[in-house]
Amino acid sequence: MEKMPKWADVVLVPIISLLLAAILSAIVIAAIGESPWAALKLMVEGSLGSTYGWGYTLYYATNFMFTGLAVAVAFHARMFNIGGEGQAALGGLGVALVCMFIPFPHWSIALLVAAIAAGLFGAVWAAIPAYLQARRGSHIVITTIMFNFIASALLNFLLIGALKPKGSMEPATGKFPETTHLPTLHDILGVIGIPFSKAAPVNVSFIIAILACVVVWALIWKTRLGLEIRSYGESEPGAKYAGISPFKIIMISMFISGGLAGMMAINNVMGEAERLVLNSVEGAGFIGIAVALMGRSHPFGVFLAAILFGFLYQGGAELALWTSIPRELIIVIQALVILFTGALDNMVRTPLEAVFLSLRKKGA
Repeated sequence: MEKMPKWADVVLVPIISLLLAAILSAIVIAAIGESPWAALKLMVEGSLGSTYGWGYTLYYATNFMFTGLAVAVAFHARMFNIGGEGQAALGGLGVALVCMFIPFPHWSIALLVAAIAAGLFGAVWAAIPAYLQARRGSHIVITTIMFNFIASALLNFLLIGALKPKGSMEPATGKFPETTHLPTLHDILGVIGIPFSKAAPVNVSFIIAILACVVVWALIWKTRLGLEIRSYGESEPGAKYAGISPFKIIMISMFISGGLAGMMAINNVMGEAERLVLNSVEGAGFIGIAVALMGRSHPFGVFLAAILFGFLYQGGAELALWTSIPRELIIVIQALVILFTGALDNMVRTPLEAVFLSLRKKGA
């Protein structure tokens, strides 16, 4: 028998964790002489109060959906993929190579090819640590962290060398051709007469991220492969007894996970920057871990958690711009949300379980 209802685990635990993080953040803001209520109001207005704010919120959320789904798929196979940063960075390399060297006639074809390239580059980068775990027993956490640094060094080498335009001093590629530029939400909604900020970077990748959530849900809960992944994650000995190959599950799960992380690049590299720059991932790979934890590794939960972190990122930027709250404190606030929804999850879960057990005994 479960210690508490499923709805409480999915809804109550994250909400209480968020409230605790918000209370502690309010105390910190008040301690430096700012009004917590005014700060919250500014965050909401800056991230949700206009189409410009929504545009940035959804842009960040798109990144977090891809990396959150990547972590979630690996979680289901009982693996902790910490390599989203490197996989997304290599996905950006794949996007840059196809956009710069293939003459596309239209953005739709460019998007399809770039998405495949991004997914493949990220998947292959994730498959190496997966193979090392499956065949050599190397821990996936250690190897994926190491591969983040290797990916960063590789991109640095290419962006100050072979991929840097002649005469440029910036570690970045040249601008992608215009036929690879993706339509923004302003362009898409403008077709049906809905006004949206032209300056907002959210683009068609947001729709693809939502489709990715649906596909991952179908894969994990509606296919034989998904059942095998979940079975292996629940019990490796039981999965072996049922004839499920650990090597197959480790490799396929990490291949899918890395591919999803790599596909983030169609948003930030192809959709927003329209070129590959150093550090284009900007921590989204690590935020994906918190998104997956908060979303309970369910695609719908990942979607909601990604929107929340998109709000925190855009709202935090507004706070840093319009108040005396230092940028470092904004990072602390974001970290508190991650801390309470991830690392301190059991601090909320254990008392709740005790409450529900007590109520069950009284009702018996």
